[in-house]
Amino acid sequence: MAIGVWISLFAYFVLMIAIGLYAMRTSTSTSEDYMLGGRTLSPQVAALSAGASDMSGWLLLGLPGAMFVSGLGSAWIGIGLFVGAFFNWVLVAPRLREQTVHYGNAITIPAFLANRFPTRALSLRTISAIVIVVFFAIYTASGLVAGGKLFESAFSGMINIGGLSDYATGIIITLGVVLVYTVVGGFLAVSMTDFVQGCIMMLALVIMPAVVIFGEGGGGFSQASQTLNEADPTLLSWTEGLTFIGWLSAVTWGLGYFGQPHIIVRFMAIRSLKDVPVARNIGMSWMLISLIGAVSLGIFGRAYAIRNGLDVEDPETIFIILANLLFHPLITGFLYAALLAAIMSTISSQLLVASSSLTEDFYRLFLRKEASEKETVAVGRISVVLVGLVAAVIASDPNSQVLGLVSNAWAGFGAAFGPLIILSLMWSRTNGAGAIAGMVVGALTVIIWISLGWSNAFLGGPGVYEIIPGFIASFIAILVVSSMTKDAGEYKQISS
Repeated sequence: MAIGVWISLFAYFVLMIAIGLYAMRTSTSTSEDYMLGGRTLSPQVAALSAGASDMSGWLLLGLPGAMFVSGLGSAWIGIGLFVGAFFNWVLVAPRLREQTVHYGNAITIPAFLANRFPTRALSLRTISAIVIVVFFAIYTASGLVAGGKLFESAFSGMINIGGLSDYATGIIITLGVVLVYTVVGGFLAVSMTDFVQGCIMMLALVIMPAVVIFGEGGGGFSQASQTLNEADPTLLSWTEGLTFIGWLSAVTWGLGYFGQPHIIVRFMAIRSLKDVPVARNIGMSWMLISLIGAVSLGIFGRAYAIRNGLDVEDPETIFIILANLLFHPLITGFLYAALLAAIMSTISSQLLVASSSLTEDFYRLFLRKEASEKETVAVGRISVVLVGLVAAVIASDPNSQVLGLVSNAWAGFGAAFGPLIILSLMWSRTNGAGAIAGMVVGALTVIIWISLGWSNAFLGGPGVYEIIPGFIASFIAILVVSSMTKDAGEYKQISS
């Protein structure tokens, strides 16, 4: 591997760690600083932080891989996500920013739910924290799998640490760098690195498809389209071979946005309510450009592979293969850094949210109610490391698929928290009993659906994405139980 690649990657690692050290000096003195950045994020940082922590390695590996295999039919996932993200910014962002302050200045989602429904506070904090830690361990593992695949594909046989495989080495390096800046710098470090990483990701997703389509061996749009038509006409069809259930399972990915703690926590940290529309416009513009780039990379990467006789064993590595094949080593290193940026931005956000729940909703709630701010920050840092190690164990199987792990965790969060967040912010009759019912029913429905294999095949037909039954069941549970029960002492709902 040319020295230029290593130079680019080394510069990226140094930058991330430097940001972490800067954040440590400016915003880690209290638990609110460490876990929420003191609610001081500018709209630019909040927008790109939400986007970068959302998309992860899925944007540069999972989605292009799905497009490479299935063609434009897989783009419905991206469309569903775009619509879901927009309504998340419109419906949830302003209300959550306002109400988390109103209800006891909550700095975690479990704390907000507990303050919103005080008669069931203990149960809500405990259950929601368990859901967050369990699903984030899986979600974080998906990012580490992506990091392992990068090093396995790009640096095969070139790194040997204690006889470990390239895949295991990639997991260790990816997790190690993330832990450094997350542990020392907390939420502010994560958000600032997300902003930088989001810029790098978007630039890579503009450069890469353009070179694949118009560079040497690409042939332009017309040649690429002809190649794909000759290979398989369905690759350029949005609907050919796509059943209604398949289409519904793709677009309903967007439902997951309302319940992703690592995304909606950015709404809580925005500097002020008036900054939300600005952040929304920036975030949605970033997302549109990035999704178009990822879709183009996958579909036209398939055309490039056919025209040039490339053997792509794992479609999820098409970004890595083309980065190594088409660019000068310094640019290749930058593109690898973009992939690491996508991976690390999500891992760091997830580790911090899981750590916040362990610290605020377990340690402070059950073990040390009178813990000092200094002690709380220290426990938060230890929790980041522990969750990261658990995720590394889950990711140790090199045959894991990034998209599969992401889809399971995404559905789990979307079903457990999505309907509850929406209704707790917008329906004044939601109560604690309904909140618990919705969270438990949503999470269990997703787990059972996956366990029975109904995501792959349902009643003799195609599989149904588990977020659909989970979201619906959770929504109904909240409505029914809240309507049939009455909790005394609930906070009065505020207008938004």
